[in-house]
Amino acid sequence: MPSQSKSRLIDLVDMFLYVDLLERVHTISGAPSNCDDDVTVFERLQSFLEGLKATLSASRDFEDGHYKSTPERGLRAYGRVYAGWAYGQTEWEESFVTQWDANDLLTLLETWKSGDVSLVRDGGHLEKTLASIKARGLIMPCKTDLYFPPEDSEFEVFHCKGSARLVVIDSFWGHMVGGGANPEDDEFIRQVVTKFMEED
Repeated sequence: MPSQSKSRLIDLVDMFLYVDLLERVHTISGAPSNCDDDVTVFERLQSFLEGLKATLSASRDFEDGHYKSTPERGLRAYGRVYAGWAYGQTEWEESFVTQWDANDLLTLLETWKSGDVSLVRDGGHLEKTLASIKARGLIMPCKTDLYFPPEDSEFEVFHCKGSARLVVIDSFWGHMVGGGANPEDDEFIRQVVTKFMEED
C-alpha cells in the first residue's frame, strides 16, 4: 500500500532529524525522495503515481470526487494497476474496493509523490542530505522491485559517501520482499541484517 512507503519516509525523516544519534540504518525497498525532478531515476515513479491518479479520477463512477456511493469501477481499475507492480492482481483489486476510500487514495498518492527527506533539511538538495548521513547504512532493494529498483538505490548509496552499502535481494517478490511470503527471502534478509548489526 502507499502507506508502506509513507511509513518508510517517516523513518527516513527521523534519521535526518536525529543524525547524531544513529549508528546504523537499514532500509528495504524504498527511496529517500519521490519528487526530485532533476534526478531522472525518480521520473518513472512519478509517472506511475500520476497513472494511478488518472485511473481512479477518470472513472465515470468517481464523479469528480463527489461520488455518492463507492466508485467501485474506479477502485477496481486502480487496484488492477497498482497490483500489477507489487502483487498478484485478483486479491488486491478486491481489497481496494472494500478497504479504501477513493479520495483517501488520491491523498495518499500526493503524499507519496511529494515525499522527500531533503525537504526536512538542505532545502531539497537530495545529494547534500544523503552525504550528511553519519550512520552506517545497509540499503536492500529487491532485484525485481518496480517501485524502487536497485538502480535507484545505487544513486543513494553513491551519494552517501561511503557510509552505506548496497545488498540486492535476489527475489521475484518485488516490492513485497521480506513481508513473510517467502521464507528464503526472509532468512536471507535476517542473516544480512544480523551481520550488519553485529559489525564493529
